[in-house]
Amino acid sequence: MPTFHALRPSAAEDFAFNEPLKERAAEMDTPLRPDDENLLRNVRPNIVQSIRAFRVHDLQETARQLGHHFLYANLAHAQTKQDVLDLLAQQFLFPAHFGKNFDALYDCMTDPLHKAGPQPGFVVVLEQIPATAKFDKEAREQLLDIFRDAAEYWGERRIAFSCFYSFL
Repeated sequence: MPTFHALRPSAAEDFAFNEPLKERAAEMDTPLRPDDENLLRNVRPNIVQSIRAFRVHDLQETARQLGHHFLYANLAHAQTKQDVLDLLAQQFLFPAHFGKNFDALYDCMTDPLHKAGPQPGFVVVLEQIPATAKFDKEAREQLLDIFRDAAEYWGERRIAFSCFYSFL
């Protein structure tokens, strides 16, 4: 009965055979979007803008890829300024001592985070800001001004802060 021996290909043949496999494996490990080509690449840093063509899930995924904090609040059930502040405190996990006014909101978006050490960046989504008689255009602008001020604060520290919003 003949004996069969497994023949080991030469190192050159081994390299030639495995090279396409190595290339394919490297392609699979490469993200579909390079870090410098993320969803926010064309968005000016430290800005507050309408969410428009962005989807919340995509913004969340981009924040994850960039290593940024992602803060999300759905304000659809708010009717008043107090409702908005309560929902923000609850959904952003503010401390129990949060003062529930616009000054305290600004403080929570800046000071404690700054004192916590270096920050990687922020992607904030304020979805369905109410448009009611008790939360009128002036109140909405005051709310967005808080986030504009926070964007400026972080911009001065060279930390990305992008806030996207939609109205109900």
